[in-house]
Amino acid sequence: MAIEIKAPSFPESVADGTISKWHKQPGEAVKRDELLVDIETDKVVLEVLAEADGVLASIVKGEGDTVLSNELIATLDAGATASAAPAAAAAAPAAAPAAAAAPAPAAAGDEDAIGAPAARKLAEENGIALASIKGTGKDGRVTKEDVVAAIEAKKSAPAAAPAAKPAAAPAAAPVVAAGDRTEKRVPMTRLRAKVAERLVEAQSTMAMLTTFNEVDMTEVMALRSKYKDLFEKSHNGVRLGFMSFFVKAATEALKRFPAVNASIDGSDIVYHGYADVGVAVSSDRGLVVPVLRNAEQMSLAEIEGGIATFGKKARDGKLSIDEMTGGTFTITNGGTFGSMMSTPIVNPPQAAILGMHNIVQRPMAINGQVVIRPMMYLALSYDHRLIDGKEAVTFLVTIKNLLEDPARLLLDI
Repeated sequence: MAIEIKAPSFPESVADGTISKWHKQPGEAVKRDELLVDIETDKVVLEVLAEADGVLASIVKGEGDTVLSNELIATLDAGATASAAPAAAAAAPAAAPAAAAAPAPAAAGDEDAIGAPAARKLAEENGIALASIKGTGKDGRVTKEDVVAAIEAKKSAPAAAPAAKPAAAPAAAPVVAAGDRTEKRVPMTRLRAKVAERLVEAQSTMAMLTTFNEVDMTEVMALRSKYKDLFEKSHNGVRLGFMSFFVKAATEALKRFPAVNASIDGSDIVYHGYADVGVAVSSDRGLVVPVLRNAEQMSLAEIEGGIATFGKKARDGKLSIDEMTGGTFTITNGGTFGSMMSTPIVNPPQAAILGMHNIVQRPMAINGQVVIRPMMYLALSYDHRLIDGKEAVTFLVTIKNLLEDPARLLLDI
């Protein structure tokens, strides 16, 4: 029985997606709930799973193709059994259009090689015979990665040849031609492209300013040091970090300064009666900003647990679109990478973003005495169309005061 494999239903905020990688090829056996393909969107990578046991019959959308919501991308022959011959036959049609358009040189023997459609196309574009490549895929199938390795080997071969010509020259180390300069061109990922688009949009449509302050982290660090072990035991292994204090302080400040938690919609100002705080998390695909919903109602443990979960999902590429959508305020921590000071860019349609930075031991004048204190610079970038300078400065001072005397967070003062 033939089953249509379709792209997932994208939310309104996602127009389309791109086929990132096929994990199965036509003719290969698949099991129910086995990963078939990754679809990259502007926000996350979506996984499409097999709906039943069977054989992948055909691929309609290849790697790099754009797909719409619920669009047909492949067909699955449910209940069928895979065999080597059908696999080769199913792979051949996918390679045929490319072969007809531009016959690749040195293609003799390709008809006897079993290769993925993407591998065949890449090999033909670079004039490499599939039969000459040792496949590392299932049943000796030549994968796209095998072809990439062959291309790199082919490129490096000419550079190595001149070094071997002089008989008298000792081959003690690889020789690189003088003035040899290499370049690598790769397509921009959808996530990077979307980030670039939104950053340019923010700077071109907002009256963006940044105000700075500094916070003495002595009390927060002392509190964390004193209770971190007990905190972890009491909350099932959740570790107490600094981010939860900043989220807690920010949500309290947002209550007092609702304009910082607002957004502009056309000619209207939308004031949000909740604080959905986006927390910037680094991943292999780039910086992503999952959202803590109703953060003003969360405890320190709930905040830390949520951030830890987001971090793991970001590393594994498992963040959902819902977890990445929305947000009324954002916090980013450049201090994780050693940043001393920066001017973060507001994530539209939000009105402000808080930037944390590196904690540095610095001499400070306190009560007429010079003492060494752990200090952090804070930055608040904001949309001046919505937030006045006084509000922005006072908002940041409120966060500073709450962090320097964290008992105020518990007493709500």
